[in-house]
Amino acid sequence: MPRAGLQALILCGPGTSFGTLLNQEKTPKCLALVANRPMIYYPLEFCETSHISDVTLITSPSALAHIQSALQQNPYLKSLPMPKVLAPQDLQATMATAQLLRLPEVQSCIESDFLLLPCDLVCELQGTYLLQMWMASQGQTVMAEEERHRRGGLCVYYHATNAMKDEVSDLIAVEPLRQTKISARSSHRLAKLLMSIGMDTVKRNLECDKGFLLRHSFVKRKITQAKMLTGYRDAHLYIFPYWVKDFARRQERLVSISEDLIGLWAKSTWQRGLHKKLGMDTCLNQQKENLGEHDYRELSTITHPRPQNDISEVPSLLAYLHTGSTPLVSRVDNPALLLSTSLRLAKLEPIEEVDHAATQSPFAHDRKIASPEFVASNCFISTTDCLLGSNVIVERHSVIKESCIGPNSKICSGARITRCVVFDNVVIGKRCVLTGCVVGSGSHIGNDSVLRDCEIQEGNVLLEQTEAKNEKFMPLFEDLEDTHNSDVFANSC
Repeated sequence: MPRAGLQALILCGPGTSFGTLLNQEKTPKCLALVANRPMIYYPLEFCETSHISDVTLITSPSALAHIQSALQQNPYLKSLPMPKVLAPQDLQATMATAQLLRLPEVQSCIESDFLLLPCDLVCELQGTYLLQMWMASQGQTVMAEEERHRRGGLCVYYHATNAMKDEVSDLIAVEPLRQTKISARSSHRLAKLLMSIGMDTVKRNLECDKGFLLRHSFVKRKITQAKMLTGYRDAHLYIFPYWVKDFARRQERLVSISEDLIGLWAKSTWQRGLHKKLGMDTCLNQQKENLGEHDYRELSTITHPRPQNDISEVPSLLAYLHTGSTPLVSRVDNPALLLSTSLRLAKLEPIEEVDHAATQSPFAHDRKIASPEFVASNCFISTTDCLLGSNVIVERHSVIKESCIGPNSKICSGARITRCVVFDNVVIGKRCVLTGCVVGSGSHIGNDSVLRDCEIQEGNVLLEQTEAKNEKFMPLFEDLEDTHNSDVFANSC
């Protein structure tokens, strides 16, 4: 018997970058660490505003210690509702999202309707706003136990207006809701989802089939206002009813939540017989039996023919279509998006300069320069579009424009940094020129280096006078020790 309420599951991902970032003594307020804040701060804030107290972070065993340490030590994370951290033993680095839902530990922790969020989401939408729309779309204002098996779901899509390099998008088909109790202000963003396919899959099918094939049952539907949209991206933010847990467990053909579970669920609302093939009717009937519901027609003295199918239709899957640039909704799952999102959020006014709390962004920072005492007087920092974390040393004659610098980093004299994201504990050598770069934690850039549109992974060391454009630098050794405190570079700045 599922319990009342709503849970939140946050997929921290099998990678170790999440734990590595949070293990540092730094504040999510400094958006050189844009990856920190959406990974953990936003989802918990989302749950807090939605009155959700049951929060579970799902991560790999290798990142468990790092995340637990951050939750206990980081002052900003400690102030939030303490989540449970779940590290399933069989969670692998290559495991897909639907496979993750089938893990026994994850199945055991789902006890009600639940929210599913990714760790790399930056979002200013209020959790309460989405939950109210979902509940109203189900024709109820309270979570009545007797209707749990009939609830549909809701997924969020946002329009990637300025699609970045390597950013994926989806092809979706939607139709307007015919009857809804949702306010006119919100209803225009909601639609019934009929199809959701990744554009990569669409392109492969186009090459294979020499065209885009549609089923007759879709074409012949009496839908006069159905639309097929491109340019939207699945935010991987879902509100799922409890029966989806059982559906994911039973249907082993599901690999990806976004394309398989969501895509097949959307198709099953119009493709005849698909819900039976997927076993959705079994899941829905099973939930109905578990809730102890009765068919009161059996008590009637009037004979009624029993319906051939107890599930008259599949519960609807709704799509929230977010357009425009505000409020901000975006996935940050590649370096290009990390760079663009960080630079955008760096332009927000700091909290100390905002007059009214109502106009303050949830991603606003206390100050643009966290430790001004470490900044030389004869250097230039564009405070309107820059963020500097705590204990950042900026030496004389340095120039920093439209960039984010992580805590405990050092910018040596004469360096010029433009449109860059520099993580924590980084040393930028004398007279270096960096433009459009992402520099990982603990890296060291040798003196007189000139880099443009480069990615330097964490722990990397670049020799002096390195010149590169559009290159990726990786450490020579997997277990490379921190070099920013090494005697080799003690006198390099």
